[in-house]
Amino acid sequence: MDDRNKEDLLEEIESLMAYGGKKPSINPALLAYLDLDSLISIRDRLKEKSSILKEEDRVWIQQFRKEE
Repeated sequence: MDDRNKEDLLEEIESLMAYGGKKPSINPALLAYLDLDSLISIRDRLKEKSSILKEEDRVWIQQFRKEE
């Protein structure tokens, strides 16, 4: 059960790391060294950073919008 959860988290982490680019490949052997809590923590930190980047992108794009 934990291995499946770890694999799911690893896939989610890879997707978050891609952020609009090519999805990276993380060595699945890392699952043996990382516990579930560590993977959850990594995922959550990436989600936080992703939301910050998305906001920065939105602000950057706003400067090119034509004002009415």
